[in-house]
Amino acid sequence: MAGEFVAWLVPKPGLRWLDAGCGTGALTAAILETTAPRHVIGCDPSEAFIEYARGMIATPRATFAVAGIDRLPRIEPGYDYVVSGLVLNFLSSPVEALREMAATLRPGGRIAAYVWDYPGRMEFLRLFWDEAAALDPAAVDLDEGRRFPLCREGGLEDAFIRSGLRDIRPGELTIPTVFAGFDDFWEPFEKGTGPAPSYAAGLGPDRRERLKARLRERLAPAGDAPISLVARAWTASGELFR
Repeated sequence: MAGEFVAWLVPKPGLRWLDAGCGTGALTAAILETTAPRHVIGCDPSEAFIEYARGMIATPRATFAVAGIDRLPRIEPGYDYVVSGLVLNFLSSPVEALREMAATLRPGGRIAAYVWDYPGRMEFLRLFWDEAAALDPAAVDLDEGRRFPLCREGGLEDAFIRSGLRDIRPGELTIPTVFAGFDDFWEPFEKGTGPAPSYAAGLGPDRRERLKARLRERLAPAGDAPISLVARAWTASGELFR
């Protein structure tokens, strides 16, 4: 999705970028691979993520810093683009975060972000939570589609509007998520991190097997054939006027 997002922006070469909440560097890498940037700074509050990104991305056109949204690294005269991938919905105030990001832009610079469509077409998670809730009503409150209003249609665009940005351009991107078979689909819920894997790990063996069986029946009733789903993200970009 990071590569699709950068392509959606249609940026010019030679720009200065900030990747706010860069995690392990997927979006930073996509910027470097496709836009011929002048420079990219990736920042994240997690030291472990930053160390991983530094190890994976070795180029003088990219630097990394341990920093959160409240202390973003700055340059003069400001960034051409400040981007954020799959981060804003986890913050307590996405609108304030966008304003912090805007403060690092040059006049006329742009902010852009994307978040998963958890309530709709983030299909592998949507299927998981639908089946979990059918067995356990308490699972409803853990569902990202319920917890993150920003991830509903229009939510990200509304946050951009309320942050004071102008020339706001909303959009959506969809990518395929293909699993070799049911075991490939289920494995992230056994070994991954996040609300869904944590929920699955907290179930007793019998309840976990019941959930797994329901998902297998829904996704692979005829055997272990490939499973083709899609994942949609909502996008938005906006310009800073001073």
